[in-house]
Amino acid sequence: MANIFMRFPGGKKKAMTLSYDDGTEQDRRLISIMQKHGLKGTFNISTGILAKEGTVYAPGTIHRRLSASGLSDTYGDSGMEVAAHGHTHAYLNQLPAGLCLEEVIRNREGLEAIFPVIVRGMAYPHGAHGEETRSLLSMAGIAYARTTVSSETFAIPQDWMRWNPTCHHNNPRLMELAKRFVEEPVKKAPALFYLWGHSFEFDRDQNWEVIEAFAALAGDKKEIWYATNLQIYDYVQAYRQLIFSMDGKRIYNPTAQELWLEAHHREICLKGGAMTELQETPVETAGLETTF
Repeated sequence: MANIFMRFPGGKKKAMTLSYDDGTEQDRRLISIMQKHGLKGTFNISTGILAKEGTVYAPGTIHRRLSASGLSDTYGDSGMEVAAHGHTHAYLNQLPAGLCLEEVIRNREGLEAIFPVIVRGMAYPHGAHGEETRSLLSMAGIAYARTTVSSETFAIPQDWMRWNPTCHHNNPRLMELAKRFVEEPVKKAPALFYLWGHSFEFDRDQNWEVIEAFAALAGDKKEIWYATNLQIYDYVQAYRQLIFSMDGKRIYNPTAQELWLEAHHREICLKGGAMTELQETPVETAGLETTF
């Protein structure tokens, strides 16, 4: 029996995503930095407390929420994911079940009225959640939800409703963790770096150089898959649907998505809807591609 490890699209062993909350004007600058270095991510927005159209903020205002048209202009063609953050940014774990559901459902409806997407992701407002909250989010069509608990690891989540990020951008170990992620080779399980925060914090703390340095170090690496939260969720969930024969030598991919794994020290592409026979030596078969 060969060791079998999931690999990301193209056979890559590493993936990276960012997640930023509140939908503020500073997201525009952040997205520009991300795009410059090939980074991708998810922006979590509360639609019930958007700025009114034409709002002019007083000089020195740090937390400047976008309006509905501002959301469209900022994220519409950015290649980033938009996700829920509670309709009014309430502490969801403190609400009665009905009001918690309303917070999430109205948030989804608001975002889907602005963007031509199906909203399936979320970041917990204030990081507040509990067992009942997580169950209610699933009922409201949410597939994953990000916490504010830094794991300082590169692990793939086992519980998508408690998706702990690697760290916040103000974590004093940020560059140490990023350097280790970029430089250390992956031999077994795949690695995921997940950065989170609020872009207005860069103005508040006067430290835009932090995200600029991170992007310069971690971006534009051919061996890293840069993806949104939802892209990572969908890929891993598709991979977990693979069907293996008892000896592990025959694999059926029942999904429409092209999936990758490593077996016999080879990277193998599993075509959507195809059966693949694993071979001890490299051969070409239907539905199978190898790289070395």
